[in-house]
Amino acid sequence: MISGSSLILQTATRFLVPLLFLFAVFLLLRGHNEPGGGFIAGLVASGAFALHLFAFDASSTRRLMGVDGQLLMGCGLLLALASGVVGMVLNGQPFLSSQWWSLYVPGIGELKLSTPLFFDVGVFLVVIGVVTTIMLSLAKVEE
Repeated sequence: MISGSSLILQTATRFLVPLLFLFAVFLLLRGHNEPGGGFIAGLVASGAFALHLFAFDASSTRRLMGVDGQLLMGCGLLLALASGVVGMVLNGQPFLSSQWWSLYVPGIGELKLSTPLFFDVGVFLVVIGVVTTIMLSLAKVEE
């Protein structure tokens, strides 16, 4: 679909959006061992969706997302909540206590999973859901 924005912006967007998503995944996984990865990664991914919205239109951005922003918010909140409950249920520890597991994956080696990673993924989904819902609602008002 062709919108009223410039060809240069549309061409640059086709190259930048995948790079921004890749950078968001890097930030998300970097925060696995350090705090704050999910929020910053969510903002970068939301920025990619915003760039796509400015270059094209709201309907193509919705197709790029593939799911509704409100569904992302709900799933993210449930995942973040579930990551906090795991320590309570398994070991009787306080809410949001970190739990760590090691998993051997053939070809990759040892993979460390933890509740902070799941919490960061939940925050990542909530941030994307909130920002894209606001952006697409504003775009709908303008239409």
